[in-house]
Amino acid sequence: MSDNELLDIFVSKVKESAKYAQIESNLVRQIALEELKNQKDQRAALKSTRTRLHRLTGAFLTTKLDYAKWLGVFEAMPDKRSEEFLEARKAMIKLHASTHERLPFLELFFQVCLAPVAPISSLLDLACGLNPLALPWMPLADHCEYHACDVVEPLTVFLQDFFTLTAQPGSVFTCNLLESIPQQPVQVAFLLKLLPILDQVDPDASSRLLDQVQAEHLLISYPSKSLSGRSKGMKQTYAEQFERVTAGKGFQIRSFDFPNETAYLLSR
Repeated sequence: MSDNELLDIFVSKVKESAKYAQIESNLVRQIALEELKNQKDQRAALKSTRTRLHRLTGAFLTTKLDYAKWLGVFEAMPDKRSEEFLEARKAMIKLHASTHERLPFLELFFQVCLAPVAPISSLLDLACGLNPLALPWMPLADHCEYHACDVVEPLTVFLQDFFTLTAQPGSVFTCNLLESIPQQPVQVAFLLKLLPILDQVDPDASSRLLDQVQAEHLLISYPSKSLSGRSKGMKQTYAEQFERVTAGKGFQIRSFDFPNETAYLLSR
């Protein structure tokens, strides 16, 4: 049996878990290959692979998110601009840990951070999670093109269906940012709580993203507290990381502080 066939079998074992079966296969394969090389045996490699995938994506998702059910909820509402529809968006946003944390100051976050460049005519949301559901609270121009990507395949399928349902211009696609960086030219790109996650896998990934994303402005954010609510010096650690990754790149930088998140608007 070839090395590739053995790796395929191991990846299949990783994806026996429903949580990791959702993740884009090349990302699972990349992490699995590294852990097979680093660990003493397959059992240890399986555990460490799942641990790393959990930190990358699994920690932010509910175990069983019924996308078909939620699409049905939205389809059943005839008025897609009603207060009821907006509340349904917020209810689903709560199901993803990252967007749930932002919910108490959702509108303020986008209105404040994007005010210097609003209204936004085109946007690329990298590792988007459920953030596209927050679109009504963003200062977007009419007919703004919203492009979004994530490594969770059922999530991207749901969001594309949601865009179709709401006649939202743009696209949603599955993308492993460690492997390829989208090249759509846009006014603004979102990298919300993304860079610390990527750096767990590849310390050079953040710098590559800043160099290669084709956006006039980048909205970057870092968590200032963990999912459990502890700060643990995170704000200072990530401030230093941000300074390192932006050093010498010539961005104009604006910073914004929120209860559990620090954001930066970078302009070329």
